[in-house]
Amino acid sequence: MKQQQQQFTMNIILWLLASMIVCNGLPLNANVAGRPAVVNIGAIFSFKTVIGKAAKIAIETAIEDVNSNPDILPGTKLILQMKDSNYSGFMAVVEALLFMERETVAIIGPQSSVTAHVISHIANVLRVPLLSFSSTDPTLSPIQFPFFVRTAQNDLYQMSAIAEIIDHYEWREVIAIYEDDDHGRNGIAALGDKLAERRCRISYKARLSPEPTRDEITDVLVKVALRESRILVVHVPGSWGLKVFSVAQYLGMLGTGYVWIATNWLSTVLETNSPLSQDAMDDIQGVVTLRMYTPDSQLKRRFVSRWSNLTRGKLIGLNTYSLYAYDTVWLLAHAINGFFNQGGNISFLNNSRASELSEGNLHLDALSVFQGGNLLLDNILNVNMKGVTGDFRFTSDRNLIHPAFEIINVIGTGYRIVGYWSNHSGLSTALPETLWEKLPNRSSTSQMLHGVVWPGQTTQKPRGWVFPNSGRHLKIGVPHRVSYREFVSVRGPDVITGYCIDVFTAALNLLPYAVPYKLIPFGDGRTNPSGTELVRLITAGVFDAAIGDIAIITNRTKMADFTQPYIESGLVVVAPVWRKNSNAFAFLRPFTGRMWAVTAIFFLLVGTVVWILEHRMNDEFRGPPRRQVVTILWFSFSTWFFAHRENTVSVLGRIILIIWLFVVLIINSSYTASLTSILTVQQLSSPIKGIETLVSSKDPIGYQQGSFARNYLIDDLKIDASRLVALNSPEECAKALKDGPHKGGVAAMVDDRAYIELFLSTRCEFSIVGQEFTKNGWGFAFPRDSPLAVDMSTAILKLSENGDLQRIHDKWLLRRACSYQGAKMEVDRLQLRSFWGLFLICGLACLIALFLYFLKMVRQFSRHYSEESDLSGQSSRSARIQTFLSFVDEKEEEVKSRSKRRQMERTSNRSTDDGSNSTSYSIRRNSEFASNKSLGATTNRGEV
Repeated sequence: MKQQQQQFTMNIILWLLASMIVCNGLPLNANVAGRPAVVNIGAIFSFKTVIGKAAKIAIETAIEDVNSNPDILPGTKLILQMKDSNYSGFMAVVEALLFMERETVAIIGPQSSVTAHVISHIANVLRVPLLSFSSTDPTLSPIQFPFFVRTAQNDLYQMSAIAEIIDHYEWREVIAIYEDDDHGRNGIAALGDKLAERRCRISYKARLSPEPTRDEITDVLVKVALRESRILVVHVPGSWGLKVFSVAQYLGMLGTGYVWIATNWLSTVLETNSPLSQDAMDDIQGVVTLRMYTPDSQLKRRFVSRWSNLTRGKLIGLNTYSLYAYDTVWLLAHAINGFFNQGGNISFLNNSRASELSEGNLHLDALSVFQGGNLLLDNILNVNMKGVTGDFRFTSDRNLIHPAFEIINVIGTGYRIVGYWSNHSGLSTALPETLWEKLPNRSSTSQMLHGVVWPGQTTQKPRGWVFPNSGRHLKIGVPHRVSYREFVSVRGPDVITGYCIDVFTAALNLLPYAVPYKLIPFGDGRTNPSGTELVRLITAGVFDAAIGDIAIITNRTKMADFTQPYIESGLVVVAPVWRKNSNAFAFLRPFTGRMWAVTAIFFLLVGTVVWILEHRMNDEFRGPPRRQVVTILWFSFSTWFFAHRENTVSVLGRIILIIWLFVVLIINSSYTASLTSILTVQQLSSPIKGIETLVSSKDPIGYQQGSFARNYLIDDLKIDASRLVALNSPEECAKALKDGPHKGGVAAMVDDRAYIELFLSTRCEFSIVGQEFTKNGWGFAFPRDSPLAVDMSTAILKLSENGDLQRIHDKWLLRRACSYQGAKMEVDRLQLRSFWGLFLICGLACLIALFLYFLKMVRQFSRHYSEESDLSGQSSRSARIQTFLSFVDEKEEEVKSRSKRRQMERTSNRSTDDGSNSTSYSIRRNSEFASNKSLGATTNRGEV
């Protein structure tokens, strides 16, 4: 009985345990390790598409490989249920909902980016990860769709590669042909952003419906053919993409001059359906396409070798999407294994809003939330494995690492790789994996590709655009000028001539294509129109271009692109001038009054300094005061002609004279040159010296009506607008200049040099004063990024090189020079500021010489005065100063002789005193010597 009770108790415990397991969603067939025996996963894609038929084989193979590998998911098998969406987004959504009812932990797919947008919303709610190997839409953001995981390369990188290819070949505009759905629109939007980063753009977007007919494609391509750009980017599905090229071939759009770039759908078709028919290959000759790059590895080679056995009898080629599909299964297996290793369990709970979904026959209340969805998603994003596509892991923004593409050129019956693109180093002919370990190098010299055979079997890079063959003529605005009609002259609605028109037509004739155009006058014919307004109308779409006397200035370049300047110009000042005839005092004109004064002062200064330095030792600088004054004046001014006859004997005097003679040489040479110019060249004089004179004055200033000079004077030089007077014709200009500011005219006129040279050719009473204070040129204006502007610039350079530009200039603008054209404006008089350095050096030399001379005099006087004071006993200050002045005026030789005589007298006196003492001393020495001698003799005799 007791045993039965224990058995009953055990049964109750087991029942409770089973109930708890069921309530927590754990299957009853869990193995000993706590892992379920099977895990349900799903797959949704279209089995019969180019991508789907190869991906189906790859996914099935991956499931078999995972389940047969004991190192991954030990004791657990993956149960895969694949559903064919059959090209239908609706069916894909329905199948996804059915998967959610069957406690599926993850879904591989969907194939279409459009469907992925819908199903991702469901996955967010039910926390079931979606792993898509083919939904490459860049707008499938992990922020909006956290449970969507892209296991192939993002289209954002593919569009970056295409943009870099376009920029590499220096094309600026492309036409996008795309499927009008989320995948097509978002991909082309990404392409537009990447092109804009490189100052390129999509000039026209050609949309096609998701299932276009041949007629629809034909209508779209006909519109494309009428466009200017010949760079075509095709972003469509592989299921009908070849139909686009078939129609293009029919329309003759695969000939020379076209560039076709297809996204990776074409490379997928080439790989999967290889070999294509001859007709299909003929339709895509010269096309450039991209393919997701997968580095070579042993795993990849092994899988490729298995593929022929896996597809035996099916004629399905291996494409890169199949490789990513295979790795997606392995990615999911590793993630589920990590999920279980972290203690995760597969459990589902009813949706909190299930009661609201129970109405109706759809049974949406059966949908349950995967409790371990967040943990499984984290494990998916943290997987780091090596697959058949190479290193397989995600970046922080949930894109696969090392995005790279192969650039393929279709040639003959196959294709060849002409280069690679990687997010690391851009375009290169080296394998991307060899560059990943190096520093990124995006310099223009490192960006390279192998030669491409373009449509039309040409290896020469296509220009990328042609003049649109739409039957529409270019509307070219031409200023309807009133003055200076040599540049542009409107003689009738269809008769417009002039220098600018001839340059334009000559440049057009050098283009390798025809440009139909129509010249349209701009202006009322009564006043000169504004060039800036004419350029603005290009941006407004009124004109397609503008030609004429249009100066290239900063604010205009912000509105349009300009060609190479065909004539140099710049703003100059024109003022009335008169001949300045020679007169009796013309010799004074080379120097200004201040220069003459300072020069005269320095002549006297140097003469005085030399006199001081030479006075005590040079007889030529001595004598009566009157003679000494004459000597100073004569010596000073004779140095101008180097005719001084006085010799200098002192060292300081000679140094000063050498320095002064160098200064005189420079001044004399400058004076001679200036005087020669004044006397031999016809001189023109004007109170206006240049733009600086006009800025500092208050006089009225004239400018040509419609010229940019007005804005320049106001905005840049800050001249008050009330001082500016608009003049509409050369006659008005001449009258205003003659009248002057006191008679209602102007003091000067500011205008372009090109106009002024024509104006002055017949008006000798005026001339350009000062320097040209702006530098610009005239060019033809075109819309921003217009390729016609580049070609026209090249044509203008050719005209300049072959001499045609000069011949056109001589035809319209060459005039007989005015008789004053050889004259010069009044030569600027030599200013003191040009010579102040020389005067400074000379002045300092004089001061230093005088200082040294003064020290010498003080030293000599101190010695002399001490001698005099000893004799005279006088030491008062007045007497001392008087003595010093007398000493300075005294000749140095007399001072020296007197000093020597006194020294000799002192020596003789000293000798007399010493003589008496020496006599007594000698007597005493003699007596001592005698006594000693006698004593010595006596001693000698004693010894004997």
